[in-house]
Formats: sequence, structure tokens, C-alpha cells
Amino acid sequence: MKKSLVIVLAIVAVLAIWMISAYNKLVRGEETVNNAWAQVETAYQRRADLIPNLVATVKGYAAHESETLENVVRARGYGNSTEPTEDNVAAIQQQESAISSALSRLLMVVEAYPDLKANENFKDLQAQLEGTENRIAVARNNYNDAAKAWNTQVRSFPANIIAGIFGFEKKGYFKADEAAATAPVVAF
Repeated sequence: MKKSLVIVLAIVAVLAIWMISAYNKLVRGEETVNNAWAQVETAYQRRADLIPNLVATVKGYAAHESETLENVVRARGYGNSTEPTEDNVAAIQQQESAISSALSRLLMVVEAYPDLKANENFKDLQAQLEGTENRIAVARNNYNDAAKAWNTQVRSFPANIIAGIFGFEKKGYFKADEAAATAPVVAF
């Protein structure tokens, strides 16, 4: 009787240690994904902070292009979303695409009005925006990598049992816009 009780207690102890270990690994994985998402939001915030400076600079040189500038400001107003899920990553991406689209139109205005490019402030802001867009791309890639590792962990057996018990869920991915499938036309 004592021997069977010891065996049962040993099995319960091993299962408890395994559950604690699996839970802690899931927590670390979720924190990695949350950190990657925070980096995406940081890059978005950087862009949102640069836009008013860009708009103010361009307004001084291109008052006649107010519609384009208003679109940039309106797109910036979308702001950042909360934690990404499989359901809302597409909505977040759509909001950020609107900002990118408005910025692209603004930069085309610059091409049409060469005197804007001569302004040093505008050149600096343009370079900052380019760098920020690159940071966003890197942050999105890092997030997708972290989300892939997380989703694999949450869906793998036997961690999926612990994930289900404690409510850990899959994360959504950033995907390319449909418009990205068509190469832009550059004409000189």
C-alpha cells in the first residue's frame, strides 16, 4: 500500500513539475510575441510623430495641395490598435496601409514640385520617413517570426493541452497588401 502511494505521489509530482514548466515556457513565448508587437507599435508611433512635422513643412511650400495633406493627417488619425489577434491584424494592417498610401501620394506631390525637394527640412523628414518605413518592415517581420514560434508552441502537443487550459491563443500574422502584388510603374 505504501509503495503504490509513493508511486502515485511521484507521478503527481512529475506531472505538476511538467505543467509548471510548460506553463512558464508558454508565458515566456507570449512575452516574446508581445515584445515584438510593441516594437511594431513603436515604429508606428515614430511614423505618427513624424507626420505632423512633414505636413507642417510641406504646407509651407505647397498650400495648393491641401487635399493630399488632409488625407495624410486623416490617415494618421487612425492611431494604433491593441494586441494583435488572428481577427484584428488585418484591420490594423489596413489602417497602417491607409497611412502609407497617403504618404505615398504626398511624396508624389514632392516629385511634381521640385522646389519642395530643395528644402532641407523636407529632405530630412523624407529620409526619416523612409527609415521609419524600413523599421516598420523589420518590426513586422520580427513580429511574424515571434508569432510563428508562438503559434507552433501553442499548437504543439502536449503544450496545446496546457495552452488550452490556461487560455493561451494563437496570434495573427501581418500579410502583404493585395496592392503589393502589382509592381509600381516608374516613369521619367
